[in-house]
Amino acid sequence: MDEFALHKGHRYATVIMDAERTRVLWVGPGNSRQAIRPFFERLGEHCRQTEAVAMDMNTAFDLEVKQHCPWAEVVYDLFHVVTRYGREVIDRIRVNQANALRDDKPARQVVKQSRWLLLRNRENLKEEHAVRLQELLAANQPLATVHVLKDALKEVWYAPSVREGWRRWRAWLRHARESGLTPLQRFARNLQLYVRGILASARFPMHTSLLEGVNNRIKVIKRMAYGFRDVEYFFLKIKAAFPGKMR
Repeated sequence: MDEFALHKGHRYATVIMDAERTRVLWVGPGNSRQAIRPFFERLGEHCRQTEAVAMDMNTAFDLEVKQHCPWAEVVYDLFHVVTRYGREVIDRIRVNQANALRDDKPARQVVKQSRWLLLRNRENLKEEHAVRLQELLAANQPLATVHVLKDALKEVWYAPSVREGWRRWRAWLRHARESGLTPLQRFARNLQLYVRGILASARFPMHTSLLEGVNNRIKVIKRMAYGFRDVEYFFLKIKAAFPGKMR
């Protein structure tokens, strides 16, 4: 389950896909509990056969899934959590560190311009960018801490078992609490509420990256038509574009 921008002005729609067949099952306006309820009502007794649902940390989606599919595990998507970590932790620490370097303009400029380096995966950096990142982290302990813990957080999702995931999570949480960095500590407290859905990824290695691809295709469909006045027709075009794999 994921949402996408329907129109400008923060108007959204929700898309739900069969993870095994990559078939779009349902598209509807809105991203609230009430908005997605018709899908589960239509699903009816088949909800009992649902084993797991991948989503971002959307409380509305979470609660509605649990109401209709009480035996299904909610699996929180790594990409969305890391994106929030970048926005709520890395960006905040970077700004704080830049502000602390007002009297050292060259160093302040380096920190201000480091956002891309800090958010990219290390393995995707060119050699010269990797060297710049290493120099930055060696010179700034708070940025080094949040960068290392970003990679450690990802490892919780890649745990081979729930037990190992739990061990990795406790280690990460301990380091976050002991960091002394307020944005990181706040993020860790909030993330604790979602730990079951994080650890569920060990049993159900699901993610919403397929839906990210769907959302990109949706943008193309919308752009080719110069926008759709008839929303229902637009949703039918999306379903037709993703009929799913044959069994």
